[in-house]
Amino acid sequence: MGDIAVKVDHVSMRFNLSKEKVDNVKEYFVKRLKNKLEYDEFWALKDVSFEVKRGDSVALIGLNGCGKSTLLKTIAGVLKPTSGSVSVFGTIAPMIELGAGFDMDLTARENVFLNGAILGYNRRQMAQYYDGIVEFSELSEFMDVPIKNFSSGMLARLAFAIATIGTPDILIVDEVLSVGDFRFQEKCEKRIQHMMKSDTTILFVSHSIEQVKKICRRAIWIEKGQVREDGLSTEVGSRFEKAYYAGELSE
Repeated sequence: MGDIAVKVDHVSMRFNLSKEKVDNVKEYFVKRLKNKLEYDEFWALKDVSFEVKRGDSVALIGLNGCGKSTLLKTIAGVLKPTSGSVSVFGTIAPMIELGAGFDMDLTARENVFLNGAILGYNRRQMAQYYDGIVEFSELSEFMDVPIKNFSSGMLARLAFAIATIGTPDILIVDEVLSVGDFRFQEKCEKRIQHMMKSDTTILFVSHSIEQVKKICRRAIWIEKGQVREDGLSTEVGSRFEKAYYAGELSE
């Protein structure tokens, strides 16, 4: 497994969707105790298998609701699959949900150290990284402002700057680069490409096929929870775009 960073082995993920509206917590627990809650089963992922080699750059593409984000969350360890297994070899820096891991009432400065602790860095290490985080995020004037006052673009800058400190073995990026201005997106792309040269494995989700082709060597097309195609990003991305614009895809 020395050259493997991520192994997804026959992973399926089931969610139970309530069939009826429950108005309050008391009603929910009463119905649950009486076994009167009815659910519809929804399979977000169905028997998904693939491997990602160390240092590779892989995009997950597909329509909204196809299972891309659920798959990333199973790889990051946020969700446990209903069946199958995920093996990860190395440290992960996940950017799955904008603001995840932040305390909105704390300042940007305080959140740098909080997020660093979540990623496994001690305070001394974060103090060494701090100036670089501020410089990259371009938020020096706002570091003592509670982040509840930040725009989504400012949050994205801070999150990306923290997640990419040092050289994590695996960087997971889910749609975060779609937030913020074009110039900062280019800056993030350059940092990702630099990390790839340092052998960091990239798992990337974006609705921009152009961005996928630019950043990733490989693309896995997910459709209705299953792998439809897996190959070079230029080829798979083009076929996905063609099917999308021809109206051949449905959510």
